[in-house]
Amino acid sequence: MKILICTGIYPPLVGGPAQYAKEIEDEFRRQGHSVKILTYVLERKLPPIIRHKLFFWRSFFAMFGTDFVIALDTFSVGFPAVCAANLLQKKIIIRTGGDFLWESYVERTGDLILFKDFYQKRLNKLNLKEKLIFLVTRFTLENASAVVFSTQWQRDIFTKAYSLKTKKNFVIENFYGPKIESHTPSQKVFVAGARNLKLKNFSNLKKTFSIAQKNNHDIKLDLDTAPYEKFLKKIQSSYAVISVSLSEVSPNLILDALRSNKPFICTRETGLYNKLKDVGIFVDPNNPEEIAEKISYLASEDGYRKSLENIRIFTYTHSWTEIINEFCVVYKALSLKGKI
Repeated sequence: MKILICTGIYPPLVGGPAQYAKEIEDEFRRQGHSVKILTYVLERKLPPIIRHKLFFWRSFFAMFGTDFVIALDTFSVGFPAVCAANLLQKKIIIRTGGDFLWESYVERTGDLILFKDFYQKRLNKLNLKEKLIFLVTRFTLENASAVVFSTQWQRDIFTKAYSLKTKKNFVIENFYGPKIESHTPSQKVFVAGARNLKLKNFSNLKKTFSIAQKNNHDIKLDLDTAPYEKFLKKIQSSYAVISVSLSEVSPNLILDALRSNKPFICTRETGLYNKLKDVGIFVDPNNPEEIAEKISYLASEDGYRKSLENIRIFTYTHSWTEIINEFCVVYKALSLKGKI
């Protein structure tokens, strides 16, 4: 098949969509398919409406001769790609990552609302730009041939918020890789590197970590980011990883910790909770006392030993081959039924 992948970022740029795009591109090619990547270039320097128009025309011409399209967000590339695909009557699968609307609202207002509560409690507080993002996102999801989520948790939230047809929504889990090399840590470093956004809850994390340090003087917090391969090596050499974001759909930080046999502390507001609740340590992101308590627990010899054992016995995998095969199953269903 001939496949077009639309993504706002692509390596060497750092981020989940960039890594996801590269991995599925490589796997499609390994299976003998022809793949074209379309990503932002000049668009990064342009204001929203103009960059959407430019990407629309670029995706429109890129779609000639393709069998189907995968777009890796709902707004930046998803919206113009869906418009182009509908004009050309091409099958397009939208794969959601996080939620651009919720992220934008939290960043603008500093209102630390949980993702699961956002659509029920904050839609009446959106500004004009955010209302437009909501309408554009709804249009994109309604007019995509199919929508793929990485967790049932996000699927349920979006289905209700955007009144989506459940029969066109699919769940394709994120990548759970096989175990990789893990290094014995020389220091008790908790890796927490991520984009510096308010939803990442870094101010709360710093405060709670300082509380935990009063009784655990040897623990350290690493908030630095790095290109993916370098960052993965940092995880492999860490003591543990920690993410207390307001909400996380399917955090790569935690999935890479699993691969590296590293204990983790993660927000309970995540699509991974049901699958990993007996594997890692989960906390209320708005409860500093609980977070500090779990950091201290993991810093203890007994707590670390038990957590490490839970991680080591977790052997579930979900390979890029399986992910690609599941995308192909969705495409075949579309081919048989037309637009769902």
